[in-house]
Amino acid sequence: METVHHHFSRIAHKYEDIRTTDLEPILFIKKKLQNLTKIEAVDIGCGVGRYDIKLFHHLGDKFHLTCTDYNKDMLDELTTNLKEREIKNFKAIKTPAEDLPLSANSMDCMFTFNAVHHFKFLDFLKEAYRVLRNNGYMFIYTRLRSQNKRNIWGRYFPKFNEKEKRLYELNELEKILNEIPALKLESVEYFKYKRIADLAWLITQASNHHYSTFYLYDEKEFKDALQEFQENIAHHFKNLDRITWYDENIMLVIRKTVKGNGIQTQQ
Repeated sequence: METVHHHFSRIAHKYEDIRTTDLEPILFIKKKLQNLTKIEAVDIGCGVGRYDIKLFHHLGDKFHLTCTDYNKDMLDELTTNLKEREIKNFKAIKTPAEDLPLSANSMDCMFTFNAVHHFKFLDFLKEAYRVLRNNGYMFIYTRLRSQNKRNIWGRYFPKFNEKEKRLYELNELEKILNEIPALKLESVEYFKYKRIADLAWLITQASNHHYSTFYLYDEKEFKDALQEFQENIAHHFKNLDRITWYDENIMLVIRKTVKGNGIQTQQ
């Protein structure tokens, strides 16, 4: 089976077109950072820059962003996407989330959007602690396993929940976060979006593997599941041109505290 790395290389050129990008978390971040006159930030697992474009639009000239991803094809698309929009205050770095080539205490804030389930979470948090300045923010936008089960794919696409084991529940994220006492969970924000789409668009998204979960199916298994998904949708929705459901996400708002004790070691 191909690796997730190859999956992202294959879909990089069309990723922006097949994924939904939410504005609400960007507006929340904008409000949270409104008192900063200059923002040095890093987006971990930036992909093709979908959320970075919105960050630049709403944070303006005071914002300088380092965009990191492990996949070169994604970064190439990001560079093209940002330059096409005449965005210049950024640099792109190919690197794993757990080993960032950034100086200690160098960033005012860190972001990661729908990517943390691809990281070794504790190692990533250790890097966040090292890289963030005192009082710096980290915003982790993701979906929980339980939220994933309630969306259109979790409810109607066969084996989707069985395949997707990488997502966390909130208590699991909090337990790992507690191992870095200097990183304090300031709040957990909940987001819920009403989605409307026709069946043809849903088939297009799935066929293009817009969620990496779909690469976990083999070819025949996916083909059979896609057919059953269409039958399930036809059975549960009267109007196949206007299928309605809700997507859910959370955002962890984390702060590096001056008085924290750093990384907790196991005895």
